[in-house]
Amino acid sequence: MISVSWLKRRQPYWTRLESLLGDIQRHGLHALGRDELRELGLLYRQTATDLSAVRGDPSSLQQSRYLNQLLGRAHNIVYSGQKKTVGRMAQFFWNEYPLIFRRYLPYTSAATGIFILGGLMGMFVTLSNPDYMREFLGPAMVSTIEKHEMWTHSVVAAAPQTSSLIMTNNMTVSFLTFAGGITAGIWTLFQLFFNGMLMGVIGVACGMNEMGTKLWSFVAPHGVLELPAIFIAGGAGLRLAQALLFPGTLSRRDSLAVGGNEAVRLLVGVIPVLVAAGLIEGFFSPSSVAVPFKFILGAILFSMLVAYLARGWKTNVASVQQSHMS
Repeated sequence: MISVSWLKRRQPYWTRLESLLGDIQRHGLHALGRDELRELGLLYRQTATDLSAVRGDPSSLQQSRYLNQLLGRAHNIVYSGQKKTVGRMAQFFWNEYPLIFRRYLPYTSAATGIFILGGLMGMFVTLSNPDYMREFLGPAMVSTIEKHEMWTHSVVAAAPQTSSLIMTNNMTVSFLTFAGGITAGIWTLFQLFFNGMLMGVIGVACGMNEMGTKLWSFVAPHGVLELPAIFIAGGAGLRLAQALLFPGTLSRRDSLAVGGNEAVRLLVGVIPVLVAAGLIEGFFSPSSVAVPFKFILGAILFSMLVAYLARGWKTNVASVQQSHMS
C-alpha cells in the first residue's frame, strides 16, 4: 500500500509538472528556458515511474487518475520538444534504456513465454508426426535438410547484400510484432507463437537428420541478439495492446498516446541490436569458422547483452535524473 508520507513527498513534483504545463498552455513552449525544458522531461519520467507504483495500490485510485491525466497532457510536449543530439541519444541508450527495459520486463517476459510455447508446440507436433515438418516447412526445405545440407549456403556468396536484406527483414518482423499491438495484441501473439513454432519444427527436423549441430552453430552467433530483440518488440506490442484494451481512468485516445509512447521507447532500443544481428547473420553465422568459435561468440554476445540490460537494476536512478538537469 502506498503510504501517506510517500504521497506527500511526491506531491510537490507533480505540482511543479502541472505548473510547467500550465505555463506552456498559456504562453507556448518557447516561454520555458533551457533548464525548465530539461526539468519538464525529468518530471515527466519521474511521474511515469510514480504512476507505475500507484497503479499497484487499489486504494490510490484518485492519485492514479490524476497522474494519468497529468502524463496524458505532458507526453506530446515532452517528446516533441526534445533535441535528438548525439549526446542525448547516447544518454538514452546507455542510461535510460536499461531502466525502460526493467520497467516493462513483465511484457517482454510474456512475449518470450508465448514464443517458447510456440516452440514447444512445434517440437511436440513434429515428434508426434514427422510428416508434419513437410507440411509446415515445405518439401524443398525438408529435402535440403534430409540431404544434410544447410539452406544458408547462398548467404556466404553475397554476404554484403544478404546482410542488408537480413537487417531489413529482422527490423520488419520486429516492427510488425510491435505494431500488432494495435490489433488488441492478436497479431503480436500470432507472430510470436508462429515464429516459436517455426523454430521448434526446424529444430526437430534438423535433429532427426543429424543436422542439429549445423543448425544451432548457425543460429547461436546472431540468434542470441535477434531473438531477445524480437521478444522485446513483442513486449512493446503487448504494452500497446494493454493501452488499447485497458485504458483505466484515461480516455482510450489518451491511453494509446501514453502507452504508445512508452512502447515506442522500448522498441527503439532494439534497433542497434538488430543491426548487429544482421551483420553477424550475413557475414559470420554461415561462414566456415569452426563450430566451437561460433558458440563461443554467441556466449560472449549474449553475456554482453545481459550485462547491458542488467544496468537497469544497477544504474543509480538519481544519477540518471541528475544528468538531465546538468
